[in-house]
Amino acid sequence: MRSTLLIFSFWLIACALSQAQALLSPPFGLKWGDSPQKLFDWAENQKLDVTLSLPGHQRDERHVIIKNSTGNLPSHEASSLEARFNKGKLYEVTLNFADPKWSLSTAKMKWNEARSTLTSQHGPFKLSGKKRDTSKDKFVTDAVSYHIEPVSGLFLMMSYTETRDSLRNTSKARFSLIYHNDNVVER
Repeated sequence: MRSTLLIFSFWLIACALSQAQALLSPPFGLKWGDSPQKLFDWAENQKLDVTLSLPGHQRDERHVIIKNSTGNLPSHEASSLEARFNKGKLYEVTLNFADPKWSLSTAKMKWNEARSTLTSQHGPFKLSGKKRDTSKDKFVTDAVSYHIEPVSGLFLMMSYTETRDSLRNTSKARFSLIYHNDNVVER
């Protein structure tokens, strides 16, 4: 009886973890643990630029950046996708939204839309950090980030950065969505 309860408990925990991870899957149809080949094939089919980084001090790491030289990613508002692999397994995907055609108000609106959508899908996010920097040359940078971690090691972070040039009276903003799964990484 005791062993049956123990097995049943492990089964329930496994089901809960698999459902939570399915709720926080990486974007673009990717799956945690995928190899880079899926991204390379997609980029080649879409005629996108691919930058591959092999950090010398992290032999098991591969970093892939995919961009469209003519604008945003196909059928998406993201300007680039960054993927990180450890021993050939996907563990992080970052979508960057930095369209140079967006005004500050448009970027803020897009950020708020993304934040609202993700909050309705995943629940309330927690504030991770808030920072303001003012440089000597009249640049003011405001940054804020939020995260949600439904399962230990699996999280989604949203970061927003706004830069204003007081001297030239210009401003721009960008934001990123970072999907990360430490449970894939073999240390």
